[in-house]
Amino acid sequence: MSTVSTYLNFERNTEEAFNFYKSVFGGEFFGDGIMRMGDVPSQDGMPPLADEDKNLVMHVELKILGGHSLMGTDAPKSMGFDLNKGNNVHINLQPDTRKETKQLFDSLSKDGQVTMELTDMFWGDYFGSCIDQFGINWMFNCSEKA
Repeated sequence: MSTVSTYLNFERNTEEAFNFYKSVFGGEFFGDGIMRMGDVPSQDGMPPLADEDKNLVMHVELKILGGHSLMGTDAPKSMGFDLNKGNNVHINLQPDTRKETKQLFDSLSKDGQVTMELTDMFWGDYFGSCIDQFGINWMFNCSEKA
């Protein structure tokens, strides 16, 4: 079956972010857990990895709602990345109940920024949005009626 996932890049705090998401959604990291940059075999033409980069996250995956996966990596400047935090990606969650919507909203917005409080919208759903403490944009849309 085809799937869709969301891939998140962080400069150097992917592990912290994913441990936070794990505390919100539960579950375990997929596969072998967190893969580290230092676990990648050296390849011809690739410069050696700096010691301070060896423990960075190469890849991590966490299943959240409805089989959707969050995946992530560290993308530091020391490895040639020019990461920009922006508003071009939102993760849209569609929980089954208002109770779950409120719990996820409160957890993800803690130490972040509420951009729209949860409210009943003209299209009939319970909707809100926030930016979490790591700069990731989240939207919440619940069809359960009050």
